Amino acid sequence: MSRLATLTLIVVCAMGTPAAAQWLKEPTKGIPRTADGKPDLSAPSPRAADGKPDLSGLWRLDAGPYGSNLLADLKPADIQPWADALYKQRMEDLGKDDPSTFKCLPQGPRVAYGAGGWARIIQTSSFVAILYENLSYRLIFLDGRSLPHDPHPSFMGYSIGRWESDTLVVESAGFKDTTWLDFGGHPHTEELRMIERFRRPDFGRLELTPTFEDPRVFTKPVTISVKVDLVADTEMLEYVCNENEKDHARLVGKASDDRKNAVKVGRDVLARYVGAYEFRATEDPSQVIVVNVTLSGDEILLDVGGKDPQPMIPLSDTLFSTVGGRLEFVPDDKGQVTHAIFRIVEGDLKGVRK
Repeated sequence: MSRLATLTLIVVCAMGTPAAAQWLKEPTKGIPRTADGKPDLSAPSPRAADGKPDLSGLWRLDAGPYGSNLLADLKPADIQPWADALYKQRMEDLGKDDPSTFKCLPQGPRVAYGAGGWARIIQTSSFVAILYENLSYRLIFLDGRSLPHDPHPSFMGYSIGRWESDTLVVESAGFKDTTWLDFGGHPHTEELRMIERFRRPDFGRLELTPTFEDPRVFTKPVTISVKVDLVADTEMLEYVCNENEKDHARLVGKASDDRKNAVKVGRDVLARYVGAYEFRATEDPSQVIVVNVTLSGDEILLDVGGKDPQPMIPLSDTLFSTVGGRLEFVPDDKGQVTHAIFRIVEGDLKGVRK
């Protein structure tokens, strides 16, 4: 994964579109439907046998811009200097040392908010299991046990849960410090604790708000909101990481290399590109990611969801190097920019200007 996915992750992974699920057209049994046979996602949330909300189902998780920068809302003073320096170095190195991407190791805590793609939740009275399409899983015990004291660290940590009215509160700890906190490369230590709150307001949505605490990395708790939508009438396809470590030596270059080839583009030209661009998933056009292009002084910036704007390096009047790949602005025959093409390893993505 190049440039760490402020766009590669957000526009490709977060849109959650497996290439060809094994049961693409298989109707989901036992769910409410509208008169025309479509899933009724606004129907009341289901209840388990014990009366608690039933969170079971196949879900699409989308943390938006937090997938690449979980700490986007923090001030620089809230992040420990050593952690910020390591994050910047990993960004400069284009993420080539990501242990999940190049060693095919489990994602760790970032799987909880979307790094594992789709997720299937299976709920029982004594535990909740979450299965991810990258073949990792979590077990959340509801049997009253406490988190282990001084646990042997693991990739996915240890999780316990309890019900507070209709909200499932999950506490997790005991994570290996070798995993990354986000795709941008923020580190965490073995002191990391994660508290998630799951609520199902209706049949088609989960409200998920995870909070992260790690005083050795950031000085205040970080809480984000994750968009979680039910995926009906299909099934997820397993994602298997192919071993990339043997090719690691071939991964050369830095994020700053493109600056050597940068060209000067006038501010009046850059101003033509300012706006919002809608990228839609090919298999599910209802999934939309809005990418914002802004101008600050003589520099053009890109962000997803209004968070963590990143500079774009001009390689020509229309082509720019940015996080995840290259973005090309396309004008019509009148010279008005109508859309942009995001060119990445996985293929070209078209974003229509709003």
